[in-house]
Amino acid sequence: MNPQEQWAPYLKRCEALAKEAASRGEAAVGSVLVRNGKVIAEAMESTRSSEDVSAHAEMEVIRKARSFLGTDLSDCVLVSSKEPCLMCSYAIRYHRILTVVYQEPSGMLGGAAGAYPLLLSREVPENWGPPVQCTQMNDKKALG
Repeated sequence: MNPQEQWAPYLKRCEALAKEAASRGEAAVGSVLVRNGKVIAEAMESTRSSEDVSAHAEMEVIRKARSFLGTDLSDCVLVSSKEPCLMCSYAIRYHRILTVVYQEPSGMLGGAAGAYPLLLSREVPENWGPPVQCTQMNDKKALG
């Protein structure tokens, strides 16, 4: 199975969450956390409704998962409709998530392809683990 086929179902769910977030007046971002091939947590952007700038979809999905898994999420994959920003990248590294799959780039503040690629940096606290394997899946046609 190629990576596009492997991640397509999760990216489709992220897109659905992003659409729901947009319908609520939020930025169109949705994220899921996958463990052993199963979605264990999902979230959408909620910064406006919660009046909390940190309520990005990626942060919310990590908060949900850590409530029952603790701080070590190294056996999980974060899948998102948008490249995690620097704030989300900090949380991803802190929780030792080793793989991130995303669809749309975030520009200058993206944690993988932006000006400060925190997800890929080796210059982080020792307990954060290795750089994150980041994959951008930008072929929306393949998602169906």
